[in-house]
Amino acid sequence: MSLKIRKNRSVAPREPCILTECLTIIAGAWAPNVIWHLRAGPRRFSELRLDIPPVSAKVLSQRLKELEARGVISRTIQPTTPPSVEYALTALGEDLIPALSAIVDVGHKLKMGENARSD
Repeated sequence: MSLKIRKNRSVAPREPCILTECLTIIAGAWAPNVIWHLRAGPRRFSELRLDIPPVSAKVLSQRLKELEARGVISRTIQPTTPPSVEYALTALGEDLIPALSAIVDVGHKLKMGENARSD
Protein backbone atom coordinates (compact mmCIF):
# COMPACT_ATOMS: atom_id res chain seq x y z
CA MET A 1 0.00 0.00 0.00
CA SER A 2 1.47 3.34 -1.00
CA LEU A 3 1.43 6.44 1.13
CA LYS A 4 -0.93 9.26 0.32
CA ILE A 5 0.75 12.33 -1.20
CA ARG A 6 0.30 15.26 1.15
CA LYS A 7 -0.51 18.72 -0.14
CA ASN A 8 2.30 21.26 0.13
CA ARG A 9 0.97 24.02 2.39
CA SER A 10 3.85 26.48 1.96
CA VAL A 11 3.17 29.65 0.05
CA ALA A 12 4.22 29.25 -3.57
CA PRO A 13 6.94 31.71 -4.65
CA ARG A 14 6.04 34.33 -7.22
CA GLU A 15 7.13 33.69 -10.80
CA PRO A 16 9.97 33.75 -11.56
CA CYS A 17 11.08 32.12 -8.34
CA ILE A 18 12.94 34.83 -6.45
CA LEU A 19 14.66 32.34 -4.18
CA THR A 20 16.09 30.49 -7.17
CA GLU A 21 17.19 33.77 -8.76
CA CYS A 22 19.02 34.83 -5.59
CA LEU A 23 20.65 31.45 -5.03
CA THR A 24 21.82 31.40 -8.64
CA ILE A 25 23.90 34.49 -7.89
CA ILE A 26 25.69 32.99 -4.90
CA ALA A 27 25.70 29.35 -6.02
CA GLY A 28 29.05 29.34 -7.85
CA ALA A 29 32.09 27.94 -6.11
CA TRP A 30 33.72 30.69 -4.04
CA ALA A 31 31.15 33.34 -5.08
CA PRO A 32 29.90 33.87 -1.50
CA ASN A 33 33.52 34.17 -0.33
CA VAL A 34 34.27 36.81 -2.96
CA ILE A 35 31.19 38.82 -1.95
CA TRP A 36 32.07 38.40 1.73
CA HIS A 37 35.61 39.70 1.28
CA LEU A 38 34.46 42.69 -0.76
CA ARG A 39 32.05 43.83 1.97
CA ALA A 40 34.72 45.99 3.63
CA GLY A 41 35.69 47.76 0.42
CA PRO A 42 37.36 47.36 -2.97
CA ARG A 43 40.01 44.67 -3.44
CA ARG A 44 42.42 43.82 -6.22
CA PHE A 45 42.66 40.34 -7.73
CA SER A 46 45.87 39.51 -5.86
CA GLU A 47 44.33 40.66 -2.57
CA LEU A 48 41.32 38.40 -3.11
CA ARG A 49 43.68 35.48 -3.82
CA LEU A 50 45.28 36.13 -0.41
CA ASP A 51 41.85 36.47 1.23
CA ILE A 52 40.69 33.11 -0.19
CA PRO A 53 43.83 30.89 -0.29
CA PRO A 54 42.20 27.67 -1.55
CA VAL A 55 40.75 29.28 -4.70
CA SER A 56 42.74 28.96 -7.91
CA ALA A 57 43.44 31.98 -10.10
CA LYS A 58 41.35 30.45 -12.88
CA VAL A 59 38.28 29.89 -10.71
CA LEU A 60 38.58 33.29 -9.06
CA SER A 61 38.78 34.95 -12.46
CA GLN A 62 35.66 33.06 -13.60
CA ARG A 63 33.71 34.00 -10.45
CA LEU A 64 34.67 37.66 -10.78
CA LYS A 65 33.47 37.70 -14.40
CA GLU A 66 30.20 35.97 -13.46
CA LEU A 67 29.52 38.26 -10.52
CA GLU A 68 30.26 41.31 -12.67
CA ALA A 69 27.92 40.05 -15.41
CA ARG A 70 25.16 39.54 -12.83
CA GLY A 71 25.61 43.05 -11.47
CA VAL A 72 26.89 41.99 -8.05
CA ILE A 73 30.35 43.54 -8.36
CA SER A 74 31.92 46.29 -10.40
CA ARG A 75 35.34 46.23 -12.04
CA THR A 76 37.33 49.46 -12.18
CA ILE A 77 40.65 49.90 -13.96
CA GLN A 78 42.86 52.17 -11.86
CA PRO A 79 45.07 54.69 -13.70
CA THR A 80 48.31 53.43 -12.20
CA THR A 81 51.51 52.26 -13.83
CA PRO A 82 51.08 49.43 -14.54
CA PRO A 83 47.26 49.63 -14.56
CA SER A 84 45.52 47.73 -11.79
CA VAL A 85 41.95 46.52 -11.45
CA GLU A 86 39.79 46.87 -8.37
CA TYR A 87 36.60 44.95 -7.66
CA ALA A 88 33.86 46.36 -5.44
CA LEU A 89 30.32 45.46 -4.48
CA THR A 90 27.46 47.15 -6.29
CA ALA A 91 24.22 48.04 -4.52
CA LEU A 92 22.95 44.54 -5.35
CA GLY A 93 26.10 43.04 -3.86
CA GLU A 94 25.62 45.10 -0.70
CA ASP A 95 22.04 43.79 -0.47
CA LEU A 96 23.41 40.23 -0.30
CA ILE A 97 25.58 40.91 2.78
CA PRO A 98 22.80 40.49 5.40
CA ALA A 99 21.84 37.13 3.85
CA LEU A 100 25.46 35.96 3.85
CA SER A 101 25.90 37.22 7.43
CA ALA A 102 22.90 35.14 8.50
CA ILE A 103 24.42 32.08 6.81
CA VAL A 104 27.74 32.73 8.58
CA ASP A 105 25.92 33.04 11.93
CA VAL A 106 24.21 29.68 11.41
CA GLY A 107 27.54 28.19 10.36
CA HIS A 108 29.11 29.33 13.64
CA LYS A 109 26.23 27.81 15.59
CA LEU A 110 26.56 24.53 13.73
CA LYS A 111 30.30 24.46 14.28
CA MET A 112 29.93 25.17 17.98
CA GLY A 113 27.16 22.61 18.42
CA GLU A 114 24.63 25.24 19.46
CA ASN A 115 22.01 23.79 17.14
CA ALA A 116 20.93 21.18 19.69
CA ARG A 117 17.29 21.68 20.68
CA SER A 118 16.16 21.58 24.23
CA ASP A 119 12.71 19.95 24.54
